Amino acid sequence: MASSIVVVGSLAYDTIKTPKGTAEKTLGGSSNYFSLSASHFAPVKVVGVVGEDYSEQDIKMLEDRKVDVSGIEKASGKTFHWTGEYKDDMNEAITLATDLNVLESFDPKMPEDYKNSEVVFLANIDPVLQLKVLDQVNSPKLVCCDTMNFWIDSKLDDLKKVLQKVDVLLINEGEAMQLSQKSNGIAAAQAIVEMGPKAVVVKRGEYGFALYSEGKYFILPAFPIAEVVDPTGAGDTFAGGFVGHLAKMNCDDRLESLKNACVHGCLMASFTVEGFGVEPQKNLDWAKVEKRLLEYKEVISF
Repeated sequence: MASSIVVVGSLAYDTIKTPKGTAEKTLGGSSNYFSLSASHFAPVKVVGVVGEDYSEQDIKMLEDRKVDVSGIEKASGKTFHWTGEYKDDMNEAITLATDLNVLESFDPKMPEDYKNSEVVFLANIDPVLQLKVLDQVNSPKLVCCDTMNFWIDSKLDDLKKVLQKVDVLLINEGEAMQLSQKSNGIAAAQAIVEMGPKAVVVKRGEYGFALYSEGKYFILPAFPIAEVVDPTGAGDTFAGGFVGHLAKMNCDDRLESLKNACVHGCLMASFTVEGFGVEPQKNLDWAKVEKRLLEYKEVISF
């Protein structure tokens, strides 16, 4: 039986503009992307906050995927809203506005039945909140986390405390270099492992990923997608596939398991970029994932 996962992160509405079009206040947020992806592999429990404008239909979407939403708090005010744009480089989002709204005063409180969860994913939020969540989980077997340039700039000391408590850090290449003060992702992964995590996954957008663990690397390209519509949430979906696979394997974090987790993360992310927001994940079934896995094996075999 798969281990249960508790995730803390944002539940949001995003306004996104790409060369393929614009989506106004489409459903997003790290916890939504992660949960829809991870729920294919293991039971997921969400800790988060939404505003009065958050649709019950969007809560039901998670419930329909057997995601436990009892840790989602509804607060007075509006839901977190991010506005971003992609221009020529679809690997790089340009943030136009970040309205924290109810997320600004969020104080995560975990339901009692969440506290024995075996796997924890700390999505991209304030490292102070990440630490608060970790303090509420009794004895997790596996802790994974994500972060971003804003927290590296503004709360580096708190982030370093988080890194001392996690098993795996998933981070994009630019942020890995920023955190480590190294000039490339390979050197960055080595330096970050020295900060505490047993493994580092450097997410490289359309170029795939680089895993560093046990003194060894595992590097593969992304699944080839000719028409990328919206890259938003691809990293969180990757994390969902990665963490979900490890939970399904009962928290086996040896190198071979981490490699397989990366492949599944890569596959899940490949669906997300094919449409705006979480839409491509809503109706994704396991048969499509298995078909794409076979196609991916053909891409990477030689």
